[in-house]
Amino acid sequence: MGARKSATGTATATATASCGCGVAAGTGRRAIAVDLDRKARNRTRLRRIEGQVRGLQRMVEEDRYCADVITQIASVQEALRGVSRELMRNHLAHCAATAIRQGDAAADAMYDELLDLMFTGRR
Repeated sequence: MGARKSATGTATATATASCGCGVAAGTGRRAIAVDLDRKARNRTRLRRIEGQVRGLQRMVEEDRYCADVITQIASVQEALRGVSRELMRNHLAHCAATAIRQGDAAADAMYDELLDLMFTGRR
């Protein structure tokens, strides 16, 4: 069991028991239960987003119309939300399900983590 700061700044316990994302002794914080097709889709999406951000930089350098830039920013934000949804789906299917099945402390820590992710975007 490790410790982390909650959104309120207080220390909360985090489960380090074996889970689908590899938060287990000796594995660090690396995902191990990621579907290879999902990973490939996310990488493709992130490369596309990277290109969109480069396009945004050019738009700003070229003094493009503000509303056009803002529209493109909204597009990038939605694309990032799509990647985030995919990652959350994997996290729920593997990490959260495993922690909740473990019960008590692991489940409570997972509930806190999920709430932090949903309401603050942080851990």
